[in-house]
This record gives sequence, C-alpha cells and structure tokens, in this order.
Amino acid sequence: MFDLFVRTAAECSKNVTQTYSTSFSLGIRTLHKRFRAPIYAIYGMVRCADEIVDTFHQFDKKYLLEKFRQDTFEAIDKGISLNPILFSFQKVVNEYHIPLDLIEAFFKSMETDLYETAYGQAGYEDYIYGSAEVVGLMCLRVFAEGDKEMYNGLEKYARALGAAFQKVNFLRDMGSDHDERGRIYFPGIDFAHFKEDSKRQIEAEVAEDFRAAYEGIMLLPEGAKGGVWLAYRYYLSLFHRIRKVSVAELRDTRVSVPDMQKFYILFSTVAHRQLRFSLSGAH
Repeated sequence: MFDLFVRTAAECSKNVTQTYSTSFSLGIRTLHKRFRAPIYAIYGMVRCADEIVDTFHQFDKKYLLEKFRQDTFEAIDKGISLNPILFSFQKVVNEYHIPLDLIEAFFKSMETDLYETAYGQAGYEDYIYGSAEVVGLMCLRVFAEGDKEMYNGLEKYARALGAAFQKVNFLRDMGSDHDERGRIYFPGIDFAHFKEDSKRQIEAEVAEDFRAAYEGIMLLPEGAKGGVWLAYRYYLSLFHRIRKVSVAELRDTRVSVPDMQKFYILFSTVAHRQLRFSLSGAH
C-alpha cells in the first residue's frame, strides 16, 4: 500500500507543475518517461517555496519559509515526509545524490526575497545562482543518472540555461515585481527611470546566456534533450517578444507567448525529433 502513497505524492508534484507552468509542463511531457516524475518533483518543491515568498502576504512568510526549509531537510534525512511534495522531492534528492548545498543556496535566495528590494552586482549573481541555476543543476543530476563526467561537463551550460530563464522572468515581471513586491532584481536599475539602453544591455546579457545554454542542450542525452530544447524554445520565443516591446510597454504589460504559439513550438519540436529518429533509423 506504500506504493499508493508514492504514486499519489508524485501526482501532487505533477499537478503543481501543470497548474503553475505551461512551459515547463510541456517540456517535461516530452522528456523520456524515466525523467518525468523526478523533474516534476524538483519543480513542485521550488514552486511551493516561491509561492510562500511571492503570494502568501496574509501569513508570516518568514516562519513558513523556514518551516518549509526545515521540513525539506528533515524529509531528505529521514527519507519520508507526510507532505507529498516533500516526499517526492526527498526521493529524488536521495536517489540522484543531489548535493545539499544546492538546496541550501535555493532557500537562501528565497529568503532574500523577504527583505531585499534591490541588488548590487554580487547580490544579483548570488540570487540568480540560488533561485535558478541550482534548479538547472538539480535537473542535470537527474539527466546525468550518476555519470559524473557528464555532469561536470554540462554544469556551466545548465547554469546558463537557468540564468537565461530567470532573467527573462525578471524582464517579463518587472512591472509586477516593482508595483506589487517592491523589488528590482537588475543591479543599478531605477525602475522609474528605466531606459532603452539599459534594457538593451540586459538583453545582450540574456542572449549570451541563451547562446551558452544551446551548446549544452545539444550535448544532453537523447531522453532529456527534447524536453529541455522545448522549454528553451518557449523561453527564447518569450525573450524575442520582450525585445520587441518598448520600456513603457514592459512596465505596464506582462508579455506572454500566445497558447497557439506554445502548441506550435510543442508540435514542431516533437515532429523534428521524430523525423530525426526515423532518418537515423533508416541508416
């Protein structure tokens, strides 16, 4: 009967992912099935922590985040939790030997969201590492399946991909982050006087992250490559849309990729993979 709890916990992580992120859900669906549950579990945990600091305004967020952090490490240590999200996460951490320092860095970044409203360059880089790059590294642990040489070779690319995704999120959410949460993540930026040249500088930085990430995606194992490539294409499409809007529009609107374009990206990615596999099989 314990297997029923394991399956139910996995479904909870999957439901959290599908509810909160269309892009990641589509990407995970195109991973090899052996990777899907572990990646849902990672996303489920980080999503819950992010929700605490971003939306639980009527509650004691500091207490809740610290309690969630303690519960997470206890689950990892004991190998069990009655919280289904944390049960699924600890299972992945223990099975794939995800380093605890990655998880500590993640919670450190989440904690800074409780009191930091502006960042210098060092703080900005630390925040991106803990909030996004380590998530890419956790996923890479899963994809490498214990192959240390693969993990070490792809580590810098996984970090670049996480950074690219996070910086696109920062650009997309600049208005709401400032107006609703009082935050500006990009160093040296005054939201009230955000100019086109500053936007272009940030975009050049993001473009370089995408370039580096692409190199790594092409080196991933086949079971992981398609899903990561799909998420990459979605975020790159969102980035292209952001580049086309003015600073004024970016302040006032939340740029998004239309559902029809998301599904086009999905189907074209799947079709490309199937064609490539059929051609390789013909040889």
